[in-house]
Amino acid sequence: QVQLQESGPGLVKPSQILALTCTVSGDSITTNDYYWNWIRQPPGKGLEWMGYISYKGNTDYSPNLKSRTSISRDTSKNQFILQLSSVTPEDIAVYYCARFSGATNDYDIWGQGTQVTVSA
Repeated sequence: QVQLQESGPGLVKPSQILALTCTVSGDSITTNDYYWNWIRQPPGKGLEWMGYISYKGNTDYSPNLKSRTSISRDTSKNQFILQLSSVTPEDIAVYYCARFSGATNDYDIWGQGTQVTVSA
């Protein structure tokens, strides 16, 4: 059974870097044709895709966040990591990691989500 679990600080100060880790169990993040995503949901708003790192290690980011976003991975720990710089209160959201299957063309596994607040 594949499971994703987000971890990281729930509170970040403005202008700092938010760093979240998604730990994957039950599958390898190098398994062919899977893409490992970060998606967030601000309060009262819809889901916003932030970016992914592929099974090959390639990355792609939302144009709206590209200048502030970096996604990396640690294959030895089977983790992928989100870094979002220069955070503001507009970055307050529940952050999810999710697996996208290239074979079925959908997000088939989600983490439970982690709340992030930006405040001094």
